[in-house]
Amino acid sequence: MVNTLIIVFVLSLVIGVPVALAIGVSSLVALVLIGDVPLVVLPQTIFSGMNSFSMMTIPLFIMAADLMSGGKLTQILIRFAGDLVGHIRGGLGYGSIIVGLMFAGMSGSALADAAGPGSIFTRMMRKSGYDPYYAGALNAGVSVLGPIIPPSILMIIYALTDGKTSISGLFMAGIVPGILLALSLVILNFIVSKKHNYRAHAQRASFQTIMKSFIRSLPAIFMPVIIIVGIRAGLVTPTEASAIAVLYALAVGFFVTRGLTARKVFRIIVNSSIVSSALLLIIGMGSAFSWVLTYAQVPQRVAQWMTSLTDNTLLILLMIALICFIAGIFLDTIPSMIILVPVLAPAAYAYGAEPLQVAMIIILTLAIGMLTPPIAPLIFIIAQSNRLKVERLSVAIIPVILAELAVILLLVFVPELSTGLPRLLGLNY
Repeated sequence: MVNTLIIVFVLSLVIGVPVALAIGVSSLVALVLIGDVPLVVLPQTIFSGMNSFSMMTIPLFIMAADLMSGGKLTQILIRFAGDLVGHIRGGLGYGSIIVGLMFAGMSGSALADAAGPGSIFTRMMRKSGYDPYYAGALNAGVSVLGPIIPPSILMIIYALTDGKTSISGLFMAGIVPGILLALSLVILNFIVSKKHNYRAHAQRASFQTIMKSFIRSLPAIFMPVIIIVGIRAGLVTPTEASAIAVLYALAVGFFVTRGLTARKVFRIIVNSSIVSSALLLIIGMGSAFSWVLTYAQVPQRVAQWMTSLTDNTLLILLMIALICFIAGIFLDTIPSMIILVPVLAPAAYAYGAEPLQVAMIIILTLAIGMLTPPIAPLIFIIAQSNRLKVERLSVAIIPVILAELAVILLLVFVPELSTGLPRLLGLNY
């Protein structure tokens, strides 16, 4: 039955069936083959997978990110980064990383980061004499920060899928790995810029100019701070924080940057609703898929298989990272997470792995999967928006992938990188 589930799912994807329907059809076929389970289980699990108060965070955070982008905050952040580091060698590369960190705290989405500041910085670096494929590869890698720095759509989905971790705990756990990911790209940019002598694109800005740019960028910087402080202080739940983020984005867009209009807000609401609906449909179908896997005792079988190879926790975590990396090559991130988390996470828990450590390894590895062809949405977005050849960009992305995989190894061998900050703040899960 499990073999049929996987085969139908893969074949559906191959013939071009949308991911959500592929998950749902394969779940339906599996339930029919089981025979003794009423088919009403399918719509019930699909509905229950979406019928959650916490699930409201997804459309609200997506809308907040779109409103912040529509409010011209992207341009403000880029100007601040240029004033701060534009005068040093490789400055535009460092600037893209700085903006990536700040924009990730608004968007929570790698795709939004690639389509927004990632594409803009790629064009800027290209005009300033950088190799266009290095520029594209670096900015695609920077976009991976989106799901790691809180708030994160992937972390919300993980928490809802796993049940052992909380959204607030995952948000706190993502801060240190996100900073490490940015540092790995800083090191890479330093090496490449020194090798190719990528010169500065601007004169050193005065202290007053930097401070003015910093003050203009404060509305963008404050958004993740408000979310994190509000959740940590117990003032709001993650769902309430997402609603506050929408109100904050509207206030900033209308009264601070004045980049929003009623017509633009209407378009943003429509677009974010379409994106949210697609995500929620995948999540609902994934809930049915996970139910079938659990009914067939797949998590227990995977745990037994892993332990037949080793009972070393570190090796099990490395195996999980490898499985997620391979899955990221062939599957999109969210379906991979919905399918793999109920199977892999319990196997790791059974041998003493920390839930937040397991979560960060899975989330970061699957996020890096967005850089690996043939299913590499970040590469396609950067290539399309900058008229680059996908084949050459896929080669140029290899050093970026290796740099980010080094961070995963750090998370495997040093669990405190994922668990230390949440524990310090009293959030063990």
